[in-house]
Amino acid sequence: MAENEWLNKDFYKVLGVSKDASAADVTKAYRKLARKYHPDLNKSKEAEEKFKDISEAYDVLNNKEQRQKYDAIRQFGMGGARFAGGSGQGGFDGAGFSDVFGSMFGDGAGDGSRIRFSTSGGGQPGMDDIFSMFGGGMPGQGSRGRTAYREPQRPQRGEDRNSKITLTFRQAVKGATVSLSVDGRKFKTHVPAGVKNGQKIRLAGKGKPGTNGGRNGDMFLELTVREDPKFSLRGHDIVMALPVTVGQAVAGAKVEARDIDGETVTFKVPAGSSSGSEVRVSGKGVPGRGGDLVGRVEIRVPSKPGMALKRKAKEFDEESGDFLDELAQER
Repeated sequence: MAENEWLNKDFYKVLGVSKDASAADVTKAYRKLARKYHPDLNKSKEAEEKFKDISEAYDVLNNKEQRQKYDAIRQFGMGGARFAGGSGQGGFDGAGFSDVFGSMFGDGAGDGSRIRFSTSGGGQPGMDDIFSMFGGGMPGQGSRGRTAYREPQRPQRGEDRNSKITLTFRQAVKGATVSLSVDGRKFKTHVPAGVKNGQKIRLAGKGKPGTNGGRNGDMFLELTVREDPKFSLRGHDIVMALPVTVGQAVAGAKVEARDIDGETVTFKVPAGSSSGSEVRVSGKGVPGRGGDLVGRVEIRVPSKPGMALKRKAKEFDEESGDFLDELAQER
């Protein structure tokens, strides 16, 4: 906006702040209104015009030098600066006007002289002379000292970032706090429990900075989860192999094992369990997700059984009745 239009614009009223509002108050008010009237969020024509007004107001009030000029011009235009004739007949007293702007521009060249204005006609200062102090000019006065209209820049959201991190299986299951770095600055973030290999999580506001008051972009963190030799994840359940003997599988047994935290847990293996059967310890899966620790039964036998054990194994088969024939048919 050209400075010669400032007389007709109350930027403080547009943003809803007082004339002594701090820079932080101005920014806070602008962001609140921008969220309400931004064209990407509010498609009405009224919102589009409103957003232009608040952007113009923010451009001026958020700039210390521009705000000083605006306040001075508004004070002059609203009667804050008084014209008084040198002979008491309605002329202009340049010294009086210079007092209005003295605190901003100084009292002259340091020799005690005051700011001088050129006059036109009967001694009144031309408005183009007044606005030329601020780098602008009055409409219709030519190109001298005029500021071209500049379309206010809209807030632009920052670009997103992509990053990668590797977790141990336990970190993925239990959740973990990890350290990351962006543009040389380190920060910590929490990876939730139960994440999987290849999953991406969004870290709001950790992307590239926005411009013109726009919000920051986001970071998308791709996770690589190392495999564990003993445990795997299935939904919210943690699955592990549960080796048992033939006798434990046939007669049933309470079998102790260690969970992912190294703590002792007890599986109840029902009588007649076969390899591949699953037994559970409730609540020992992914924390807070209602998962279980699942033991997958694996019947193991000695790699070098003695003669007595072989004899008992044959007796076991003989006592199994038709079971051997049923297995033969399945094969």
